[in-house]
Amino acid sequence: MICLVFMVEFGFVVGAEVVRGSLTRGKSVSTRGRSVTSVRSRSTVVCTALQPPSVKNVDSSKDVEKMSVLLPEKLSAEGIAILQEEYDVSINYDLTPEQLIEQIPMYEGIIVRSGTKVTREVIEAGKRLKVIGRAGVGVDNIDLNAATERGVLVVNAPTGNCVAAAEHAIALLCGVARLLSPADSTLKDGGWDRSKFVGVSLVGKTIAVVGLGRIGREVTKRCQGLGMNVIAHDPFTSQEAATSLGVRLVSLEAAAAEADFLT
Repeated sequence: MICLVFMVEFGFVVGAEVVRGSLTRGKSVSTRGRSVTSVRSRSTVVCTALQPPSVKNVDSSKDVEKMSVLLPEKLSAEGIAILQEEYDVSINYDLTPEQLIEQIPMYEGIIVRSGTKVTREVIEAGKRLKVIGRAGVGVDNIDLNAATERGVLVVNAPTGNCVAAAEHAIALLCGVARLLSPADSTLKDGGWDRSKFVGVSLVGKTIAVVGLGRIGREVTKRCQGLGMNVIAHDPFTSQEAATSLGVRLVSLEAAAAEADFLT
């Protein structure tokens, strides 16, 4: 026995079928061989099906044709493995512009980094093309106007390398503060004058972050973790947003004048 409750005035569902009509208290309705009794109370209809509807078997063994995706540039093995679970992936590195135009008609998707130029000619040749993926942030190597005209979706990964870029910035900051590069060169030349390469501590120093975008904010958090005072210049960030990050907004001139380090 199956009991279904719906907050409706007219119409109720039995299994996967919809029956429409006006229901009255205690009235029986015959629905394709199934006896249904309805009880109406205000706007609530309670339906009791004495015979549950049969469910047709669905053959899930049939393979669904996968979207074909071209990778003309190197991606990580982990990323390729994820793509291959859902798509028919073709890997063909180092294509010339002419070769790309010749091959793109076979694909519905393409994922590029910064080396491949997805020009108007490429997009117009891609008769089956539905999506262009950019494995990174910038999309200046993709003709957005041509993609828009053709109804091709362009997507990127704006947060994909933010943490990596911020960590590189911190590595360079530590290297500058502790004179790692000249110390390394001196040691390789046979020198050992440690007193020249003590450098300075970052704790208590002021760093100016020019640009509080995604990467700038990641750098800010790491500098604060090192005990640094962070000021910033960004004409597109509000004072409220900067305050929430524990950052004081200043002019570019003030940033250069106050900062011990600038990034």
